[in-house]
Amino acid sequence: MSAVLEHRVDRLEEALEAFTRSVGVEFNKAYNGQVRLQQEMLEFKDEMRVFKGEMIAFKDEMKDFKDEMSVFKDEMIAFKDESLRYREEAERDRKSMNRQWGELANRLGTLVEDIVAPNLPRVARDLLGCPQPDLFGLRMRRRINGESREYDALLVCPELVLINQTKSRLISASVDDLLRVLAEFPEVFPEYADRRLIGVLASLYPDPSIINYATSKGVLVMGMGDETMDVLNPSALRAG
Repeated sequence: MSAVLEHRVDRLEEALEAFTRSVGVEFNKAYNGQVRLQQEMLEFKDEMRVFKGEMIAFKDEMKDFKDEMSVFKDEMIAFKDESLRYREEAERDRKSMNRQWGELANRLGTLVEDIVAPNLPRVARDLLGCPQPDLFGLRMRRRINGESREYDALLVCPELVLINQTKSRLISASVDDLLRVLAEFPEVFPEYADRRLIGVLASLYPDPSIINYATSKGVLVMGMGDETMDVLNPSALRAG
């Protein structure tokens, strides 16, 4: 073999060896990359398995929470219904107590003091625009022409006078009697002769026909409401 040929063979062997080493390195790189990829995929798969387990646990917890909320909702509905029944019973008891109180005061003859009178300032304020009366008295007496006149309740405002008569039972004659009291009042109390006179009849449970008659004469009628005495015919002020 000539020197030239031998030299070429050596170079060929060197090139082949270099190629083999290069291919081996690249193969190793590819193999190692594939191994790492497989490991990462396994790790990712494990993580997904753990995540799936956590999601299942979370779903179970949410189901338990939903069930608890449903139970709580049912309990709140039951509590609301019970509270409503309690309020309704309390309201019925309160109204019953008010009626019994009024009836007892009526029997004892203290209806004016206990039931009617405490409400007259409210009526004067809310219905007649008199927030602060000049005078408010019960069982007030004054003599005229040698005779005594008594008023169950008298409330004097700057522009009007409220005169109350309270009866255990109202009849049409009660309205007529109060009208006579109103007509005579300026003579009994001349110091209030320039003020508007408003008559108020009070009874626990006045008959509707008496209320209608009083309204036509401009006389207010008070009767027992849900809580206390209320004016039953405020429209009478327009007729008075």
